[in-house]
Amino acid sequence: MAELTDKNIDDALARGRNTRASEPRALSARFDARNGRMIVDLANGCTFAFPPRLVQGLEDAGDGDLSTVEILGAGYGLHWEALDVDISVPGLLAGIFGTKSHMARQAGKATSAAKAEAARANGAKGGRPRKSAAQ
Repeated sequence: MAELTDKNIDDALARGRNTRASEPRALSARFDARNGRMIVDLANGCTFAFPPRLVQGLEDAGDGDLSTVEILGAGYGLHWEALDVDISVPGLLAGIFGTKSHMARQAGKATSAAKAEAARANGAKGGRPRKSAAQ
């Protein structure tokens, strides 16, 4: 029984080493005020940058607050104490900048030539149909 337990522990430790080596973890993070970007150096040697204005809770943060970023745990999260904001590093890399509703609001702000043309065409037809009263 003890041999099985020791093997299980050794296997779990090996899986943990593999996970730490392969999953994205932050080694350092800083705010680049000149370019308006958060810069995150990852354990795998990559560097990731993102505009903090996309992140839920950081939209209206000042440069001073943004520069107080801390690394959480083993590098799987970023934390801004004064703003009470936490964001996961794997989530950031996947393009997740907040809750579903926050992401939907961000997507609704997107503009494109095609979206503008569709709005003009819809307007030419009289616009969005009025909601009818429930009967």
